[in-house]
Amino acid sequence: MPRGNPSPKLAISVPSEIAEAIRAAATRDEVSISHWITEAVRYRLRIEDGLAAVAEYEAEYGAFTAEEMAESHRRVAEQMGWDE
Repeated sequence: MPRGNPSPKLAISVPSEIAEAIRAAATRDEVSISHWITEAVRYRLRIEDGLAAVAEYEAEYGAFTAEEMAESHRRVAEQMGWDE
């Protein structure tokens, strides 16, 4: 973030085992704890946005069918390189 626009600071408390896991993950990824937490929160917010979009779609068009869900799982697995 540019010097003229510093990031807001947040004070948070987490259980000690979570703090240790965050420190270890940030060290492993060679990033700061702030960066690691920011990326984790950004990921969580994207998931919540996606779930809200699905809920909005289903409210308008109805629930996805079992076949549509199976196809979506297949496509995600393919894109992620996961074995089905």
